[in-house]
Amino acid sequence: MTEMQLSSFTTLGVGGPASNILHVTSEAELIDAVKTADNSKTPLLILGGGSNVLISDSGFAGTVIRVETTGNTYEIDACSGGMLTVSSGSDWDEFVAFTIEMGLANLESLSGIPGTVGGAPIQNIGAYGHEVSEVIARVRTFDREKQELKTFMASECNFSYRSSIFKESAGRYVILDVTFQLRKGENSLPIGYAELAKELGVEIGARVEIGKVRDAVLKLRGAKGMLIGQGINSAGSFFMNPILRKDIADTLPSDAPRWPMPDGRVKTSAAWLMEHAGVSKGDRLAGAQISPKHVLALSNSGDATATDLIELARSAQEKVKNKFGIELQSEVQLVGLSL
Repeated sequence: MTEMQLSSFTTLGVGGPASNILHVTSEAELIDAVKTADNSKTPLLILGGGSNVLISDSGFAGTVIRVETTGNTYEIDACSGGMLTVSSGSDWDEFVAFTIEMGLANLESLSGIPGTVGGAPIQNIGAYGHEVSEVIARVRTFDREKQELKTFMASECNFSYRSSIFKESAGRYVILDVTFQLRKGENSLPIGYAELAKELGVEIGARVEIGKVRDAVLKLRGAKGMLIGQGINSAGSFFMNPILRKDIADTLPSDAPRWPMPDGRVKTSAAWLMEHAGVSKGDRLAGAQISPKHVLALSNSGDATATDLIELARSAQEKVKNKFGIELQSEVQLVGLSL
């Protein structure tokens, strides 16, 4: 069996060899491949779009499953909205575009996020003030520990900022499909981010035609180099925005962004912390680079290794820790690496 480089399957374009890469296109194939690996105690790595992962230069010693499943069911009411069940291998942004074409609202601010539908609930992906957990009805999975199907209702998913039960119990649940509950409507959810409101020319809290919100979000993401196919090889935002106790947030400079959270804590901007700790767009370490368009995106300038990227991430992390006493946490899944 010929070894293949995992760099071919990640948006960062790095990652060493894997001797066994399986491309699964059906739910049955996916479950069978997982069972086979688990029953033989073979290490297993499941990949979707490869957009939120940094794999070591030594690769992965086990079976890699690339999820390319298809097969969706839609129940759309002309008045109220729809319940849409989407297979985990479906492209996320193609799905968002489809919902807007169908006149279904609530996903417009999540336009342009790379990856697959199956990855969306794991990270509880979010952007511009909204998270996918707001519209998920249920998630159907294969439980590797019990070797049986298990469906999670939204209330059972433990959704929080960039986290879920699927991330907390990393590797246990293989997501098969996700059901979304969307409303029929021409107007978006309330615009919650000043940057997006400014681009749309409206006030915070306004509702705007969903197609216009999608266009504005794609424009903003494009300006930051956060869209696939722009010639910048990155995994999007490398670090999560820190959520701090209020007394710690109060020690930050007055111009630091602050978003109060329901539990009394305060979220601040990882990008702001990095920029004010001396991390600059375009900073380089061998083949790794802080994106010239957005400080939060670490990128492969063409010949980066995973080691280059993790060292650049570690350097940025240390600068923020030394300046503000805050340790940034990786949003990107690290395979064979650690900060």
